[in-house]
Amino acid sequence: MNIPLKPQTSQPARALAGRVALVTGSTSGIGLGIARALAAAGADVVLNGLGVASEIGRTREQIAAEFGVKTSYSPADLTRPRSIAEMIAATIAQSGRLDILVNNAGIQHVAPLEQFPVEKWDRILAINLTSAFHTTRLALPAMRQNGFGRIINIASAHGLVGSPFKAAYVAAKHGIVGLTKVTALETAEESITCNAVSPGYVYTPLVEAQIDGQAKAHGISRDQVIRDVLLAQQPNKRFATVEELGALTVFLSTDAAASITGIALPVDGGWTAH
Repeated sequence: MNIPLKPQTSQPARALAGRVALVTGSTSGIGLGIARALAAAGADVVLNGLGVASEIGRTREQIAAEFGVKTSYSPADLTRPRSIAEMIAATIAQSGRLDILVNNAGIQHVAPLEQFPVEKWDRILAINLTSAFHTTRLALPAMRQNGFGRIINIASAHGLVGSPFKAAYVAAKHGIVGLTKVTALETAEESITCNAVSPGYVYTPLVEAQIDGQAKAHGISRDQVIRDVLLAQQPNKRFATVEELGALTVFLSTDAAASITGIALPVDGGWTAH
């Protein structure tokens, strides 16, 4: 059997030019880093998340000016299916397509099982897992119509292993990995891929605040907090960066990653290698 092969070429610097990407939870932290990386690769980006309107506006303007792409913002409440549907519909109406969907939005709460607030469980599952189901099911028709799609779910090392006191977060991230596999199988013949990225600790302003808080609470140095508390499970003893996650997301969005689908890729410094 003769199978035609495309010539192998390196990815151009703006490999995603002409693509439209929606990143949930992208007004700060990991999501914003991913949105900036996609824009740097040429994709128009739709931001979504919480924040002060004026600051979000400045972020949009900065991305557009720095990378020469179109940027927009959706204030969609990811706990409300109707709001999610309106966000997807508006994205497609504005651009005529939706090529890249990054499900990044997430929240956390830590408590023993018997003390875990029911309302916290419900909210974490809604934002961390159920919202990805809704964005995915609503984005797929446009991806199928255009013959291309990349769905990238930001899971966690906690999608692969458990930790005490994080019942809702661990359950949701395990669910994201399962949803990733099902989506990949259902779209395997349609030039659509779905993968999960599973970070360990990533350096963000929120983590920086945790370092100072833990140092004061335990009466230890910042370095001890980083090595012995936050990075206790990460053998490489360093945080991943938002730039690393952005670069990986860009790669998974390109033609070079067309045969990578259905995986949960750890970016955790060896945490899940134990």
